[in-house]
Order: sequence, then C-alpha cells, then structure tokens
Amino acid sequence: MSSKVTETIEFKISGMDCDHCVTAIESAVGGLPGVETVKVSLENNSATVAFDPGQSSKDAVFEAVEDTGYDVTR
Repeated sequence: MSSKVTETIEFKISGMDCDHCVTAIESAVGGLPGVETVKVSLENNSATVAFDPGQSSKDAVFEAVEDTGYDVTR
C-alpha cells in the first residue's frame, strides 16, 4: 500500500483588497491538478496550499495566482 505524498506551501500575496480576490485565487489554484486544499487569508495577505507534487508544483501554484492578477512573494 502506498501513501499519498502532500506538499504544503505558504506564501504572501499582494494586491488583494476584497473577498472577490480571495474567491478568484482559491478558484484558480483549486482548479490545478493535484491541489488538495487552498486557504487564502485577506487579513494576512497570504495563502496556504496543499498539493500532490507528482501532479502539480510550487511554480504552477504561483503562476495560477499571478495569472489571476495578483503578485506572489516567492
């Protein structure tokens, strides 16, 4: 029996100013293959994402946020 591998990353996001921003980022990142959880905090200007590194990557997560129009501090 193999165990599932999950990588969790936390990073800062700039440019968010409302709940719509949070929803847009959560939808974009949540739609990536292998993403298990996405939690975006408007209050802390940050996000925590758990994903399967065999299906996605940090760069893919960062690019999804940036493609939505926000800046990521890597």
